[in-house]
Amino acid sequence: QVQLVESGGGSVQPGGSLRLSCAASGSLRSMDAMGWYRHSGKERELVANILVGGGKRYADSVKGRFTISRDSAGNTVYLQMNNLKPEDEAVYYCNYVSTGGANYWGQGTQVTVSS
Repeated sequence: QVQLVESGGGSVQPGGSLRLSCAASGSLRSMDAMGWYRHSGKERELVANILVGGGKRYADSVKGRFTISRDSAGNTVYLQMNNLKPEDEAVYYCNYVSTGGANYWGQGTQVTVSS
């Protein structure tokens, strides 16, 4: 089992910034991907993730504004969100995919963007 603990959500005005963190613990074996999804009433969508080998994927809507990174141990991922827009408002979920395809999810953290 893998446990994911998220932090860093909150409320900001449009144009503001937030940094999300996700710490993974437990039976961490080979990781296929780790990153962030969000859910705002529509389908849960990929925001950004880091793939095995270090490659990064971003949703088109966040490219140039969000940056995903990982600490040297590889157990914590960060999502730096700049120039936040009202359409970024959602519950953000940390996701960990282990080799073999097992998916793990954090509890979710609310990001509110409002003036």
